[in-house]
Amino acid sequence: MSLEDSLGRVVRRHEELAARLAEEAGGGGEFVAMSREYAELSPVVAAIGTLEAARGELAGLDEMAAAEDDVEMRRMAQSERDELNARMPALERAVKLLLIPRDEADRRNAILEIRAGTGGDEAALFAGDLLRMYQRHAEMRGWRVELMNVSESDLGGVKEVQALVSGRDVFSRLKYESGVHRVQRVPVTESGGRIHTSAATVAVLPEAEEVDIKIDDKDLRIDTFRASGAGGQHVNKTDSAVRITHIPTGIVVSQQDEKSQHKNRAKAMKILMSRLYDEERRQRAEERAESRKSQVGSGDRSERIRTYNFPQGRMTDHRIGLTLYKLDDIIAGLALDDVIDALVSEDQAARLAALG
Repeated sequence: MSLEDSLGRVVRRHEELAARLAEEAGGGGEFVAMSREYAELSPVVAAIGTLEAARGELAGLDEMAAAEDDVEMRRMAQSERDELNARMPALERAVKLLLIPRDEADRRNAILEIRAGTGGDEAALFAGDLLRMYQRHAEMRGWRVELMNVSESDLGGVKEVQALVSGRDVFSRLKYESGVHRVQRVPVTESGGRIHTSAATVAVLPEAEEVDIKIDDKDLRIDTFRASGAGGQHVNKTDSAVRITHIPTGIVVSQQDEKSQHKNRAKAMKILMSRLYDEERRQRAEERAESRKSQVGSGDRSERIRTYNFPQGRMTDHRIGLTLYKLDDIIAGLALDDVIDALVSEDQAARLAALG
């Protein structure tokens, strides 16, 4: 389908929705769905209107420049035409970006999971650094971070952590962080000053809503046990920790941070639903995009996506070949937007190319 066909289809659909919404009374699932679609199409139609107005103005300037007898007027028309011609690619790109199919999960909050990988204590310390990087980044963007489950290492690092990140456009930006993060530095535990390489895995899942996933109780095995780690006497006296196994998929989620078994179960179910929803999204995406396996924002957690090299003060994102020599600011969360913005731009460029 050509760009013009796509523009016409969007405008017609927007007009159709406007007419139907005017006819129907509010309420009901269909009305809500149409209202949401209408709201999503409105900025696209506005951008199309801006583009069409510019095209009309350009056609008028072309005629004026060709027909005007007054030399000064012709020169003015040509100057305005040249300026408008220079703006046209940006106007067309803005429309094309809005035409890119939007992942409906982009508007969601996110479950952030970080796990220490190869490297022992140093990997756990690095995982802790990543957690603080995301917490600081979230604070700067006005997002809220709620730690749901934390397993700490003996040296103050993090073996595993799960957190709910809430706010505007959370998943649409954090989804690019899924994958293996590698660090190269001299560990605090290394007396010889040798550089070690260790890794941590980051997974970013869109927060699932109850309407997304229906879970049959018979598909769940729920075990309770005594929590381990910090927590005082309650750790040894109550079976407050919860482990939920989703039998059809084999997914296992454990929660033990809360003293209440009910609260731990609720948190575990939230994470389980998000994992199941994420898996369903992945399957749908693979079916739709078999020809484009290496998406920048694919969230492949087995892929090594980034290296943080402390001796050289650089960070390299291997997916797009981006190297920045501002590692301290990135690991502090202050310059993480520089990385994510580049990933978003690269992903948009790939999607625009796919549109043709």
